[in-house]
Amino acid sequence: MTINVIGAGLAGCEAAWAAANRGADVTLYEMKPAKMSPAHRYSGFAELVCSNSLKAARIDSAAGMLKEEMRILGSLTMRAAAETAVEAGGALAVNRTDFSDYITNAIRSHPHITVIEREVTEFPEKDTIIATGPLTSDSFADVIYGKLGKALSFYDAAAPIVTADSIDMEKAFFASRYDKGGADYINCPFTKEEYEAFYNALITAGTAPLHEFEDLTVYEGCMPVEVLAKRGADSVRYGCMKPVGLTDPRTGHRPYAAVQLRKENREGTLYNIVGFQTNLKFGEQKRVFGMIPGLENAEFMRYGVMHRNTFLNSPALLDSSFMLKGSSNIYFAGQMTGVEGYTESAASGIAAGINITRSLQGQPPLQLPPTCMLGALSRHISTPNENFQPMGANMGILPPLTEQIKGKQERYAAIAARGIEALREIV
Repeated sequence: MTINVIGAGLAGCEAAWAAANRGADVTLYEMKPAKMSPAHRYSGFAELVCSNSLKAARIDSAAGMLKEEMRILGSLTMRAAAETAVEAGGALAVNRTDFSDYITNAIRSHPHITVIEREVTEFPEKDTIIATGPLTSDSFADVIYGKLGKALSFYDAAAPIVTADSIDMEKAFFASRYDKGGADYINCPFTKEEYEAFYNALITAGTAPLHEFEDLTVYEGCMPVEVLAKRGADSVRYGCMKPVGLTDPRTGHRPYAAVQLRKENREGTLYNIVGFQTNLKFGEQKRVFGMIPGLENAEFMRYGVMHRNTFLNSPALLDSSFMLKGSSNIYFAGQMTGVEGYTESAASGIAAGINITRSLQGQPPLQLPPTCMLGALSRHISTPNENFQPMGANMGILPPLTEQIKGKQERYAAIAARGIEALREIV
């Protein structure tokens, strides 16, 4: 029983891992390091391009619920995250390099996985999972769209990273919102006057040209900070610069606005500017972000970048098992399918890996409960929708409880417990 997996991102690695652990011999194709996309920087598998955060850790949240489901299904991503985690308050964040290295080593050392380093440029005939993601090479993207004829595009952006010792801690302070977890974030507080000056500089700063594409469609989950800011004077103050849950120890009061920075590595030598995905020119980033209190002399190890993301019109193409309708066992996995986020992409890879193996074993697809998060995401990508857009894990896509629970936290805890138990019963 042999299958092919194209792409060694989160989804592809999870798909290969799931299939190989269920008896399949897997050939995993990856074009790096011979060919890199504009957004990739590291030669390892499962590279985290935008943020190093896998979102909330607590199980009674949508992101945490999905993580627990992934653990139940034997996720390699969750194993790697546990081994490479860095402090991030109530979130699960990782050291990017260590995380990639862990997954790369696990995949390369698996006795039933063979890695071939080359770009695939032909559409597969059978028994293949396509997990090339939103950064699919232009040549293979053309092949896919020539075959399927239905795809959409949007842009994604990454936030800048600065060195910790270049942050002025006379102005910034350590804390997590509402003191949840440890004091894991560096917070840069603004007065009203500082915020207004920064805001005006942000909305008038020069952006990098996007020569390749004419239309700019930005997904809300990775909105460049300058695009968000242009929606209104308080748009970022209620978004990535919200001051709620923070108290400036120097004043004893909540700041007018605040920028948070999160650890990039365990050593705490690098921090990324949370929510500051951007397409500003590099010189403009240094100038404008240097107006953030505490970052006047920040040393940028990576400036923010913007790149194109593509995803399929999956409801017209895929079923709930992530299989291409009418195909000879061709599956898709990852963000290309319209699931949005790191863990969502990885989870779809697990589902595709399980289902292609079951198909080759003569078994029906895994019937994911509608009450579990992965089941809800699989329905999202396969249910007819004329205005299909990417979707991340959220409680709103799950069926409501039969009983009424007023408290939001208690209600979410009950929803998560219901879905996780339902998944455990079928695994």
